[in-house]
Amino acid sequence: MPRIAIIGAGITGVTSAYALSKLGYKVTVYDRQRYPAMETSYANGGQLSASNAEVWNSTATVLKGLRWMWRKNAPLLLNPKFSWHKYSWLAQFMAQIPNYRANTIATTRLAIEARQHLFDMAEAEGIDFDLERRGILHIYHEAAGFEAARRSNTLLQAGGLERFAVSGSEARNIEPTLQTDCYGGFYTPSDATGDIHKFTSGLARACARLGVTFMQDADVGQIGRGTPPYVLDVLRDGGTVREQHEADAIVICAGAVSRKFARQLGDSLNIYPVKGYSISVHLDDAQSQAAAPRVSLLDEAAKIVTSRLGDRFRVAGTAEFNGFNMDIRAERVQPLVDWTRKHFPGIRTSRVVPWCGLRPMTPNMMPRVGPGKRPGVFYNTGHGHLGWTLSAATAQMLAASVGKTLPLPG
Repeated sequence: MPRIAIIGAGITGVTSAYALSKLGYKVTVYDRQRYPAMETSYANGGQLSASNAEVWNSTATVLKGLRWMWRKNAPLLLNPKFSWHKYSWLAQFMAQIPNYRANTIATTRLAIEARQHLFDMAEAEGIDFDLERRGILHIYHEAAGFEAARRSNTLLQAGGLERFAVSGSEARNIEPTLQTDCYGGFYTPSDATGDIHKFTSGLARACARLGVTFMQDADVGQIGRGTPPYVLDVLRDGGTVREQHEADAIVICAGAVSRKFARQLGDSLNIYPVKGYSISVHLDDAQSQAAAPRVSLLDEAAKIVTSRLGDRFRVAGTAEFNGFNMDIRAERVQPLVDWTRKHFPGIRTSRVVPWCGLRPMTPNMMPRVGPGKRPGVFYNTGHGHLGWTLSAATAQMLAASVGKTLPLPG
């Protein structure tokens, strides 16, 4: 039976392990953290959002980034300090602007497909992850933003998404806790929200029941040999123990560090770490629980998303181009707190937990799924801001790709 090593125990690594184990493969997942889903899959915005499938490759995005460059609290922040990786990525990003329409439509279709796969996994394995199937409401405070969204909405509809415009009063009827006025919105009733960490952890336990081995506290350094079996150089127990593990096939699901492994395996994979922030507001009293929205929101002007996760209110946003920096900066967190206080003044913000994670973004905003140059090498990575949304579908694509080249057990 082929031995498959998956590097990365985030949402893409665990969904890949689940899909491959269902086919009968012998799978081992390696991750440098002690538990699954402890990095980018820990506390994201929570949205399962086909309605947010629009890729960022547009002239409007570039112009906004230039205007915001010197604002420390800007929704999109670029550290201008020179880095070849950063500026070569940005050049490739701008070169993809002509593909904006096609990639947005393709991503929308994939996101719609992914939702059902994820719901099926959760039902089959009995995973409780604070799922709310109440839709996602995009809100706009000005006519110009609303009209720009109307144009992009045609692409989402071309991808098969049921999404419709609502007036300001209709938006407040959809989510009555919204206290501030808005010009209008777009509502997607089929979208949902949930806790990515709870789901990934629950699916990892299901994988273990299916026979998947999880090697946690296992930092993969080098991958040796140009052909199978591949040799993984693994540091265990905080780097005190060094081991070598063999695998007949390797699947790279390592988020922003996937680029490093791709270079070792002879592939070019330009993934840049784009930092995002979130806060989890604990709803410790009845007033806060009543004041927090159940319908997920996306404020387009502020680039902020929300999710109701049981007795927590998740507020997330911002994009920061600053390399592998994981500092949680107060001036980046404060706008999330201020936004909550402004739009939902009934929520107490006395207990707020900040977090940041690195989105693994490719220049064309499309995930890399499928085989590499060498035999037995595969990728399922580079999902950017839609890893939670797309992962259940790309795991199926990955499993189909593996099945074409590796003999199925039995």
